[in-house]
Amino acid sequence: MTSKTRNRLLAILIAVTTTSCNAEKGQTRLKEYMEVFPYFWGEVYARGGETLYCGRKFGANKGKGINIEHVFPMAWAMKAEGCSSRKQCRRSSSRFNRIEADLHNLYPSRSHINEARGAMPYGMVDGERRRFGPCDFEVNERKRRVEPRPASRGNIARAMFYMHETYGLKIFKRQGKLLKRWNLEDPPDREEQRRNERIEKIQGTRNRFIDAPDAAEKLAF
Repeated sequence: MTSKTRNRLLAILIAVTTTSCNAEKGQTRLKEYMEVFPYFWGEVYARGGETLYCGRKFGANKGKGINIEHVFPMAWAMKAEGCSSRKQCRRSSSRFNRIEADLHNLYPSRSHINEARGAMPYGMVDGERRRFGPCDFEVNERKRRVEPRPASRGNIARAMFYMHETYGLKIFKRQGKLLKRWNLEDPPDREEQRRNERIEKIQGTRNRFIDAPDAAEKLAF
């Protein structure tokens, strides 16, 4: 075997090994999104909680009008996987299924707020126009931007950082800069720490940016 052939085979082996390792990075216990619901409502929020964007409190029986929001939009993850639809991604990509089911990226949300956000990036919206009554959530469809209430911004930032680092999902530089600011302005509280502990027990991964928020400063976008 020539040295050129040996080097080529070594390069192929390294590429295959790297791809295999990356494919298994992140949570692996929840294989698809439909497995999430009993854990999300029955364990993470077994005693109730409050919605991410509006701070609306709910009990163990959450009632109607509250669903699950993906903080890092699945439309972005779908694009990263090269799928034309979520159905196609679910059928063809086990990695997408694990991403979609990762509890660190999931929060309770009022369903109509979830729908209004869609896959728009987070940002600051001038004017503070309240479309949703007392809910401090602004939407600018023209600039495709949503502004969440201050009390949720740190949670959002740390969930986005986790998805970026864990799965290599892209955050654009401008968005990353804003999220770093939100991370500092709204540090983890006891509830966010409780969530992190509970989720680790369920799916085996922690969000390290909740444990050490300063670690986000080293992220490059």
